[in-house]
Amino acid sequence: MEILNHDKGREKRCGIPEVVFGLGKTAEDMVKITDEFLSTSGRIIITKVDEKKTKKILKKLKIKNLTIIHNRKGSVLVIKKKKLRTKPIGTIGIVTAGTSDIPVAEEAKAVAEELGGKVITSYDVGIAGIHRLFPALDKMKDARALIVIAGMEGALPSIVSGLVSAPVIGVPTSVGYGTGVRGKAALNAMLNSCSPVAVVNIDNGYGAAVLACKILKCSI
Repeated sequence: MEILNHDKGREKRCGIPEVVFGLGKTAEDMVKITDEFLSTSGRIIITKVDEKKTKKILKKLKIKNLTIIHNRKGSVLVIKKKKLRTKPIGTIGIVTAGTSDIPVAEEAKAVAEELGGKVITSYDVGIAGIHRLFPALDKMKDARALIVIAGMEGALPSIVSGLVSAPVIGVPTSVGYGTGVRGKAALNAMLNSCSPVAVVNIDNGYGAAVLACKILKCSI
């Protein structure tokens, strides 16, 4: 059965290359997909790929003349030809409310960096200790887009949006319990923000990174 339908023209058409969603694909499928991407585009970015699949993919590949970037916390794997370089597009800030949100933040970080972003991070600055937020934002004064990640009640993106001039992208996470309903409470809170926030789906660090990079590319 044919499993490949690589969209080789997506980067030229949309400004962002096709990124492979690793969840639900077998390691064998991922090896075939990786070979195809490397032969046609010279690079593959895989999200939501676990350690076991990563080891199988790398074992099957001929690593010579390839650069391997594996963000374990974010479950992102980048494989590319050594000569491939990404043009810098500017600075992106990534903020999380808690340490439990870090895997989603690291997914966003890995994708944004591979797409040309310079990423500044500050983790565990949630509103339970609001004083922690201000030094984090001071570090990000040159950022032209901010990705703000929160679970529980999801209030942090709204607060950040009221303090900065850069566009804010909110990412609700499935961190929480009870009425948190696996991130739906945070999602609804961000969608109802009175301070403008762009909102992506629950745990969608990849989507936030792509949106941030598109914002930066439009202002170059």
